[in-house]
Amino acid sequence: MAAADGAASPLRRVVLSPAAEDVLTRLAGRHGPLMFHQSGGCCDGSSPMCYPRGEFLVGAADVLLGRVAGDTPFWMSASQYTYWRHTFLTVDVVPGRGSGFSLEAPEGVRFLLRSRLFTDAEMELLDAEPAPPTGETLTEAG
Repeated sequence: MAAADGAASPLRRVVLSPAAEDVLTRLAGRHGPLMFHQSGGCCDGSSPMCYPRGEFLVGAADVLLGRVAGDTPFWMSASQYTYWRHTFLTVDVVPGRGSGFSLEAPEGVRFLLRSRLFTDAEMELLDAEPAPPTGETLTEAG
């Protein structure tokens, strides 16, 4: 990818849809700084969960895929990262109730992931970069 000035820009692994960014902005207005975690558990555990930053303890093996909506970290469990590392993820929002633990549940919506495989060229760029940080390499989850 290239920036408007022609300089290379980092390839992102995760972004928000406009609708998800609107919900996240409202939630941040009520709860302060937020974070996402994708655990890969069953049922709603396979959906991205949104928490007040610092209220979910990131594990040493959790992988920081990137930051969305400015500085909101998006973490993924190491086991899930093994499966998803080849995909570009978009956090979206749909009507319905998700998990009671994720902040959007009372809003009558739930976050979900949409994905596409990275192209071969994108994977070459990602493979040339250092591995994403983990909970072990960072001192805090945010």
